[in-house]
Amino acid sequence: MDETTSYPPIEPSNFDLIVVGTGLPEAILAAAASAAGKSVLHLDPNPSYGSHYASLPLQEFTSYIESHSSQSSSNLPIPQSDMDSGFTRVPLTTQPLYSSVEITSYSSEPLEQSRKFNIDLSGPRVFLCADAMIDLILKSEVNQYMEFKSVDGSFISDGEGNLESVPDSRSAIFKDRKLSFTEKNQLMRFFKLVQGHLEAATAADGGESSESKSISEQDLESPFVEFLSKMGLSPKLKSIVLYAIAMAEYDQENGDVCKSVLKTKDGIDRLALYHSSVGRFPNAPGAMIYPIYGQGELPQAFCRRAAVKGCIYVLRMPVNSLLMDKASGSYKGVCLASEQELFSHKLILAPSFVVQLPLPHSSPDAHDFGLRNTTEKLARSICISKHSLKLDVANCLAFFPPRSLFPEQVTAIHVLQLSSNVAVCPSGMFLTYLSAICEDDVQGKKLLHAAINVLFHVPVSGSPGNNNFAEDQSETGDAKPALFWSVLYTQELAKFQDVVDNIIRTPMPDGSPYYHNLLGATEKIFQELYSGEEFFPKSTSSEEGAAQELED
Repeated sequence: MDETTSYPPIEPSNFDLIVVGTGLPEAILAAAASAAGKSVLHLDPNPSYGSHYASLPLQEFTSYIESHSSQSSSNLPIPQSDMDSGFTRVPLTTQPLYSSVEITSYSSEPLEQSRKFNIDLSGPRVFLCADAMIDLILKSEVNQYMEFKSVDGSFISDGEGNLESVPDSRSAIFKDRKLSFTEKNQLMRFFKLVQGHLEAATAADGGESSESKSISEQDLESPFVEFLSKMGLSPKLKSIVLYAIAMAEYDQENGDVCKSVLKTKDGIDRLALYHSSVGRFPNAPGAMIYPIYGQGELPQAFCRRAAVKGCIYVLRMPVNSLLMDKASGSYKGVCLASEQELFSHKLILAPSFVVQLPLPHSSPDAHDFGLRNTTEKLARSICISKHSLKLDVANCLAFFPPRSLFPEQVTAIHVLQLSSNVAVCPSGMFLTYLSAICEDDVQGKKLLHAAINVLFHVPVSGSPGNNNFAEDQSETGDAKPALFWSVLYTQELAKFQDVVDNIIRTPMPDGSPYYHNLLGATEKIFQELYSGEEFFPKSTSSEEGAAQELED
């Protein structure tokens, strides 16, 4: 018996908002709408929360990306007119969002412990302690459903196969043995200049005078890399600031290949966010934290918050079609797999879903509704090993700046290593995520394979069931951890679809290790949906008390 037919009818049948998919943007929008007093129905065809932002056991993870890969795409059905009602049923189908999936196993041990993994579909990703997402977590009180641990530190490739610590604070600069005395002075003077500019800007906003000197408007509008050169920073220091702190994605020194030039004003803002994150919480001395049990806890926490505010949740319930008014062609509701028809004023769709035909009132570029992708893709990889990338470091970020692996490398590669102390893998194992913006599958695989070969000892050949492989990496004489299991794949970078006829399609996870871009876009969509409504009204409990709980 189909489990969808076993559900009793959903009551009521009319809602202000229906949301399909429980990914992070959908979960935040559902929680925000519920907090604003809207009636919300939240559906998901999957058996668990999170969609493309979920954390899954190893075998479920591989099954998920394979089931959403280009190999599983199918022909779209034709819209059907319901003779007994005033609606046309427009089929809602899924589109492939992953491609070129490549799985390699050198040991059967990870698969044997599949249930002990919580693998992020959106990794590598962490929280900056002063990021807007943390502020929202505190404001909305979803922190009561989550726990966090501090990320131990961050590292950057020196271009010769070594990972060096990122000197991201005054104390770190003084302790760094890889920096020359001159470089330490350069970096200290630069950070002091940035601090003075921020103090002057704060004073000006408050109508006060300041002795600190502001950076000129001309410099603020110039490329950040040019400003860093003007400040006398060495190539090594420029790389650290640009790619490990300011998180530039493209080669900023090559204008021919750089598709996103970072301006000085934006670079300064990113430095300010990073430095204000350092030491914000008592038990997190660094700038970054990570949620125990994985990033999939975040959308689930917002879903729980939405449920508290009255949102109705139904998992394992596919939506077969949209109900469009025959006369006006406007959206009216959805038809479930159980054949029940439900109605709402507005609809939010997860990025997997696509409507076959252009809607009568859609914009000219909205054919195959929701397919507003960028030309870039995101290459991702997950690697499992039994040893850390850095001795005595459990959880850390690492960066490969452009041209640090090979001359044609035009984008930075982000790396996140996690250990069992954040409950994402079995004890004694390490989970490492890699990602890079790319043009196509071939370029993406080349980028990630180059980084993997630098980070890990990869056997020439391997086969599942080889449990004796690299049990003790010291026996190989290789300081690099041995690779046990890996997956490489390419993800589409579908962005938010503009509001069209009261329907919105949410984005896929972006290439940033942080959440501020995604959250900003999500809040903007909420304001377009419900103009004038407050995005998560502040609760009566104190934010200070919530902040203390965040790291307890």
